[in-house]
Amino acid sequence: MKVTVVGAGNVGATCADVLAQREIANEIVLLDIKEGFAEGKALDIWQTSPVNLYDSRTIGSTSNYEMTKDSEVVVITSGLPRKPGMSRDDLIATNAGIVKSVTENIVKYSPNAKIIVVSNPLDVMTYCAYLSANFDSSKVFGMAGVLDTARYRAFLASELNVSPKDIQAVLMGGHGDTMVPLPRYTTVGGIPVTELIEEDKLNEIIERTKFGGGEIVKLLGTSAWYAPGASAAQMVEAIVRDQKRIFPVCAWLQGEYNLNDIYLGVPVVLGKNGIEKIIELKLNDQEKELLAESVEAVRSVMGVLDNMNASV
Repeated sequence: MKVTVVGAGNVGATCADVLAQREIANEIVLLDIKEGFAEGKALDIWQTSPVNLYDSRTIGSTSNYEMTKDSEVVVITSGLPRKPGMSRDDLIATNAGIVKSVTENIVKYSPNAKIIVVSNPLDVMTYCAYLSANFDSSKVFGMAGVLDTARYRAFLASELNVSPKDIQAVLMGGHGDTMVPLPRYTTVGGIPVTELIEEDKLNEIIERTKFGGGEIVKLLGTSAWYAPGASAAQMVEAIVRDQKRIFPVCAWLQGEYNLNDIYLGVPVVLGKNGIEKIIELKLNDQEKELLAESVEAVRSVMGVLDNMNASV
């Protein structure tokens, strides 16, 4: 059983480390374009195996996609962060080129792989991978909701002074400040969160969740990596071990929630075949309104990529 992580930066290396320590695959391939970078990270991770007592082997490679052959799951973390003076369109153009190239190479050697996209802007990069892979949409999806709900649940656990293990939550929409956390579907030990926390405080936590990534950037001067890497690894585990986990995932919608031709965060069942079912929640009017705003924001970003492809 082989899993590949493309991009050996902080997020990719963290994902590979979590996969190895949990022994989710026999072989974990870490690939990067920077000479020796993936090899060094993989070697460092492998040298923790006698300390942390696991057998999963991590192998690094510089741009040699043949090493990724017959991967069960591929996690794409490749891409550049937005730099000062760079417009949103510039970022999309740059990262779309990277994700397209990576996806085409992955498909060449692993035609049956499930592809998890972590690269930003998340929703449009998942769309880019889908267009490039020419796979069934159930096999190409994005990691956003797992991370966003993790932040939401962590904030709630801190506020309520309870274990995060007992908090379950769902959110929908795009990855960013238009995401839609759903308090009605948030529980603590089976108790609706609305019975345990004041509305004003809950709304503060929801707003903090929406800007959770930005909070990390302000503190560190760079994007988060521990939580994103672990979130991607959790999705890999659900697939490899056919766990049928219910996660919010960036998925291709064709009629669900009365939406078509859009990658958007929705709850799904994740198993050995990738997305095995998209779950349609009954939303109230306020939730529908918030979701519509998120849809509009995501479509505008997807439109940038469509216009770029049309002009090529």
